[in-house]
Order: sequence, then structure tokens, then C-alpha cells
Amino acid sequence: MSNKLKTRSSAAKRFKVTATGKILHKKAGMRHNLGKKSGSRKRRLDIPGTIREKWHVKKMIPYNL
Repeated sequence: MSNKLKTRSSAAKRFKVTATGKILHKKAGMRHNLGKKSGSRKRRLDIPGTIREKWHVKKMIPYNL
């Protein structure tokens, strides 16, 4: 009998898995004090970042990879 693995709901909210297997995350720094940040900096922060070491997230989101 095989047991199901639980998905960490916190990780499921924070990461998105693409069709090619990349893991995307939202960059920090876009919540407050936006008036003092330049427009180019805010646009750069708006682009999702990728996770390089996937095995950390694979353990937390077992069925999305």
C-alpha cells in the first residue's frame, strides 16, 4: 500500500511550475516604499525569478513536478 504525500500549502502558494519544469517565484521588494524605487527597478522586480536548486521545492510540492 503506497501512501500519499502531502503538499506544503505555503510552497504551493509561493511557487509555480512551468510546462518545461522550471520553478518560478515572485521577487521581494514590491510591497511598500515604491515611491523611492525607480521605474526600471520596479519593472525588473515584477518579472518572476527562477529557482536553481529544485530539490528543495520538489520535496514540498511532490505532485507538480
